[in-house]
Amino acid sequence: AKIIEIAKRLSLQATKGGAGGERLCEKHQEALKLFCEEDQTPICLVCRESQAHRVHAVVPIEEAAEEHKEKFQAHVQILKDRREKLLGLKTAEEGKSL
Repeated sequence: AKIIEIAKRLSLQATKGGAGGERLCEKHQEALKLFCEEDQTPICLVCRESQAHRVHAVVPIEEAAEEHKEKFQAHVQILKDRREKLLGLKTAEEGKSL
């Protein structure tokens, strides 16, 4: 659920940034170039120096996006494997009931 929430938030912010333009910080109107690991949100360079994020772990947004993409892909693969297993069990049980 947390991963989906992050994806929705990133998608919403991408939409707000407009087509072709960089996404901007609502507070400072600066480009969102960093990702706060603790708050799980994109931030600008000014936010990074603020009290709210100064002590938080921060990574470049591209790096965070790639990391989250890999996590999503791993979760999708696990779900696909579970689905195939369940479909196999369902088919086996249907065969037994016949």
